Amino acid sequence: MRLGIARTFQNLQLCAHMTVLDNVLVGAHARITPGSERKVRADVLEILESLDLTDLAPAPATGMPFATLKRIELARALASRPKLLLLDEPAGGLNHEEVLRLAELIRRLQADYELTILLVEHHMNLVMTVSDRVTVLDFGRTIAAGTPKEIQSDPAVIEAYLGAGATTDADAPARAD
Repeated sequence: MRLGIARTFQNLQLCAHMTVLDNVLVGAHARITPGSERKVRADVLEILESLDLTDLAPAPATGMPFATLKRIELARALASRPKLLLLDEPAGGLNHEEVLRLAELIRRLQADYELTILLVEHHMNLVMTVSDRVTVLDFGRTIAAGTPKEIQSDPAVIEAYLGAGATTDADAPARAD
C-alpha cells in the first residue's frame, strides 16, 4: 500500500463478521495517522458512495450477494488510494449483467481515481471492453501483446484459444440475412 499498489483477490478475502464500513476501513489502515481518522473515514464513505454501498455500511458483510461482496473488496482496495490496482479475476462468479456493470465500473473508477489497472481475467468480453493494452499468455508464455483489436485478430491467439483452423467473425464470410 505504501508503494501505491492495491489488489483484489480471485477468492474473496473479507471479514464476514465485520461491517461493510469496517471491512473497507481495513484497506485504509496504512493511511491512518494520529489526527487523520475523520478524514480517512470521510474518504472511505465517499468510496462506499461511489460503489453504491452507502446503505450497506453498517451491515455485516456476511450473507450479502456475491457481486456485492466483490464491490466491497474493491472498495477496500480503493481505500488505500492506490495508483496501481491489481484485479484478479473480478468477473469470476458474476452473471452476464453483473459483468456488464463491472465493465462500466472499472472504466469509471479508472478515470475518477486516476488509476492504472492491471487486470487478470478470463472473461474476454470484459478484457476487450476495458483494456487499452492486452497481453495474452498460453501456459505462462506470452504469445501476443497489443491493442484489443490487434489481439482479436492475432493468429497465435486464435489458435491457442479457439483451435487450429478456427475463424474469427472478421474472417467469416459475409451473410445475407
